[in-house]
Amino acid sequence: MKTLHLDIEGRVQGVWFRESMRSEAERLGVAGWVRNTPDGAVEAVIQGPAAAVEALIEWARTGPPQARVDRLHIREAHGQYSGFVKRTE
Repeated sequence: MKTLHLDIEGRVQGVWFRESMRSEAERLGVAGWVRNTPDGAVEAVIQGPAAAVEALIEWARTGPPQARVDRLHIREAHGQYSGFVKRTE
């Protein structure tokens, strides 16, 4: 089981990034959460089997069609998650 924290910068708000990531995470069987940040970025914590987590990271490098990802910062995270939620706070 792998748990990572992602900070995603670029044109990632207002382009369905969070909902698209939620859908992709569910498809891959990855748990965690995603939310917008006040500085215009998106952050997420993702947890699951290594291959599924890596597949979601690859997806996050480009995101949905309207997005433009300029920077993806990844670091280790902790916690236990079930399901994947789109946070609003």
